[in-house]
Amino acid sequence: MSDVLLQVEKLSAGYGEAVVLHDVSLSLREGQTLALLGRNGTGKTTLMNTLAGATRQHGGSIRLAGIALHKLASHERAAAGIGWVPQERNIFKSLTVDENLTAVARPGRGGSKHPAWTPERVYQMFPRLAERKNNLGTQLSGGEQQMLAVGRALVLNPRLLLLDEPLEGLAPIIVEELLRAIARITREEGLSAIIVEQHPQAILAISHSAVVLDRGTVVHSGTAQDLRAQPELLDKLLGVAR
Repeated sequence: MSDVLLQVEKLSAGYGEAVVLHDVSLSLREGQTLALLGRNGTGKTTLMNTLAGATRQHGGSIRLAGIALHKLASHERAAAGIGWVPQERNIFKSLTVDENLTAVARPGRGGSKHPAWTPERVYQMFPRLAERKNNLGTQLSGGEQQMLAVGRALVLNPRLLLLDEPLEGLAPIIVEELLRAIARITREEGLSAIIVEQHPQAILAISHSAVVLDRGTVVHSGTAQDLRAQPELLDKLLGVAR
């Protein structure tokens, strides 16, 4: 599909009076994935938090499928179709894996080709969680907590999935498992997503477009394929010395 799902225009936002994002504009089409890149402290997490409604917005607009998200509270944005996996994961550690999933599940708009996300489908995606469905959140490894955080976002049956550094601090074998799952969710199932990640090549490989932030502004926007094919440009944009 070529319809624009998310339209961000001249967005300025931050925390209290501190403005972190300045005139950020970007768009994302239905069924596509955007890699959001940049050095540490450039505003990536602030942008994700702003889309989810967790910052103070100073100007601009955010529209999801025509809905003015910037006028909605965070819980209303979830109902409008935002599925958010923050860096902190935000699972209920005092609940079991199964309770974490069933507590937030919403009916989905699934069709015959891609059925709605249910706890059962999450267990199929992440067999590790199925094995631990009666374990408390506190009894899970970091990788398992991240899988549960992604699963919790999926059972909301969102239109747009926000993943803020989903691979951070995880063992390589878990990174591979999560990357495969994210690729399936986005590439095969067509769920739109924005992914912040410190492993740019890994995320560019499964993304359609890429935006690079620096000091709270967009300094590059284009296709993920083009940026992946220009490692020197990527290194320059991310401040990496060869």
